[in-house]
Amino acid sequence: MSSSSAELEHLLEKLEVFKVNGRDKRGRKILTIIGKFFPARVLNGAGGEETLKRYLEKRIFPELGNAPFSIVYVHTCVQRHDNFPGIAFLRSIYESLPAAVRDGLEAVYFVHPGLQARLFFATFGRFLFSAGLYGKLRYVSRLEFLGEHVRKGEIDVPEFVHDHDDELELRPLMDYGLESGGHHRDYDAPAMDTAASMYSLRCIS
Repeated sequence: MSSSSAELEHLLEKLEVFKVNGRDKRGRKILTIIGKFFPARVLNGAGGEETLKRYLEKRIFPELGNAPFSIVYVHTCVQRHDNFPGIAFLRSIYESLPAAVRDGLEAVYFVHPGLQARLFFATFGRFLFSAGLYGKLRYVSRLEFLGEHVRKGEIDVPEFVHDHDDELELRPLMDYGLESGGHHRDYDAPAMDTAASMYSLRCIS
C-alpha cells in the first residue's frame, strides 16, 4: 500500500466518518455515517475510491460481521463541493460491497434529508440503486424521530447536528428549501470538514 493510501486511511479513521457502535430498537448493530466529515475532495482523487473500499473492508465490515445491521446516515451541513463524492462514486462503492454485507443491511435512516434529497431519490433512486436498497431508505427529519428507531444513548451525534435540528424547529420552512440557515445553505442531494475534532459529541436525548 502506498504512503498516500495509508494517509487517506488514517484520515478516514481520524475523522470517524464511519463508526459502528450501538444497536437500534430491533437489536441490530448500527453503522453511523457523518456526511459532513466525508473527505470527498481527497477521495475523488487518484486511488481514492479503492482506498475507501479497502478501508471499509479492513475497519468496518469485520465489525458488522454477518449479522443484520442498520445505517444512520447524517446529512446535516453536507455541501456539494466538500462532502459529496458524486452518485457514480457512491453507486460503485455500494455495488462493490460483499454480498453478506448487502444482505445484512436492513434499514437506512437518512437524517435531515431536505426537500431536494427527497425529490432526487424519489425520481432517480430506483434507477441508480437496487430496488432492495431504495426500499430500505427511511427519511428522518428530526432527531426526535430517530429516537423511534434507535435506542436512547446508543450512538453519538455531533453537536452541529443538534444545533441544526434546533434551527429547523425555529425555521421549519428550511425543510422545504424555502428558507436558508444563518450559516450557509446545505446541498440537499447526498458532501469535509477537517475540523471534525472541534465538534463535541453528545448522545441522543
